[in-house]
Amino acid sequence: MEHVTGVLAWNNAMLVSAIILALTFVGIFTEGVHGFHRAKFAMAGAVTMVVVGQLMGFYSPLLALKAVDWNVVFLLGAMMTIVAIMIPTGGFQALAYRMADLSKGRLFLLLAMLGTAVTVISLLLDNVTTVVIFGPLIVLICQALRVNPIPYLLAAALLSDTGGVATLVGDPPNLMIGSAASIDFNTFFIHMGGLVLVAWLAILYVLKYLFRRELAVTPHIQSFESAGLIKDRKTWNAALMVLGLMVVLFIFHHALHWDAWFVAALGLSALVMLRPNVDMDKSFEDVEITLLIFFISLFILVGGVEQSHFLQYLGQQIRPFVDSNLLMAAILLMWVAAILSAMIDNIPFTAAMVPIILGMEQQGINVTPLWWALAVGVGMGGNGTHLGSTANVFIVTLSERIAKERNDPSLAITPGLWFRKGTPAMIVTLLTSSVVMWLFFDFFSKPIH
Repeated sequence: MEHVTGVLAWNNAMLVSAIILALTFVGIFTEGVHGFHRAKFAMAGAVTMVVVGQLMGFYSPLLALKAVDWNVVFLLGAMMTIVAIMIPTGGFQALAYRMADLSKGRLFLLLAMLGTAVTVISLLLDNVTTVVIFGPLIVLICQALRVNPIPYLLAAALLSDTGGVATLVGDPPNLMIGSAASIDFNTFFIHMGGLVLVAWLAILYVLKYLFRRELAVTPHIQSFESAGLIKDRKTWNAALMVLGLMVVLFIFHHALHWDAWFVAALGLSALVMLRPNVDMDKSFEDVEITLLIFFISLFILVGGVEQSHFLQYLGQQIRPFVDSNLLMAAILLMWVAAILSAMIDNIPFTAAMVPIILGMEQQGINVTPLWWALAVGVGMGGNGTHLGSTANVFIVTLSERIAKERNDPSLAITPGLWFRKGTPAMIVTLLTSSVVMWLFFDFFSKPIH
């Protein structure tokens, strides 16, 4: 990809690409107002960027194709397909019922166990998938115990958002950051694992305090029988075996010179060969093609802005601050990323920030702590509002459906309720993450390569 050296001067290509980017992002962020799905605006913005870029001489369809990070797209697609194969087996339902039975009516223990399961699964599967699996199961368990499902649903969203930050494959922005900065699975987990554990424990403590009344009620004690829930044990066991193999390969993928997408593709291929009865057409129906198209369109859109050198120009303006105080710049980026990710989706913000940080790296700046700060900020920031992540939106929608079915508005998670419960959780995680980064800044600022 072509880059210029020295001081960049403002030009018309930068202006036009910035306008197209801004208008597209406004359309994406206001989908609730105009009713058009964000993927439609992303596609329109991407096509406009290519056409206008070609007319002005800074972009082309070939450059657009090169701008797409196919590692991210293929990895997400393969992991979604594996989950689509696993869900009908009933294994996840058996796991949730087993935890409900082990809790013996101790509600905080149940919340902690469900939260732990959601977090562990979020380390390998993206957090949206995790809450889609566990959300309905949590509702069934709470209905059987005759307790309010809101604390458990909120915990699932908050802890999955937080847990996903720990690994390269746990959250879509991590894939984008890891792919752009060439960060392997081990390096990502070593740097983010400890920080995320501290933040996770902090959220659990905050939830215990915020929901102290709901967790103090006496539930209707009921035995949850998990036996017989797994309808297809052979497929479930094969999937667990394949996921275990994938974890090992993710750990060694850098040494094997394999990208993360190939590990996921290898796992999917192994699973469908081990279980010939898997209906491929049915499994692919459950893959979120719209999300993948959204990613591709964003990559093309931001690629055009990068080719116009507008992002390099922005990086040029930020550089003096980064040069003067790298620690403060990293922590500030973390908070700004979190606040913006709480208000809007974290994926477009990450897509815009990645080339800016890459541009500073090409100018000789040690941007390593900025990568970690960005990953923490966009991940933890999702906890701030009900629109902060796709996982949150799903949980809110689920709670609204329950409230309507039971004719009880108090069971719906409103924006105000999320602000009172979720926003404090976000602030606590950012404070703990900032302290960890400050205490171990030498570790986080050590160059990755």
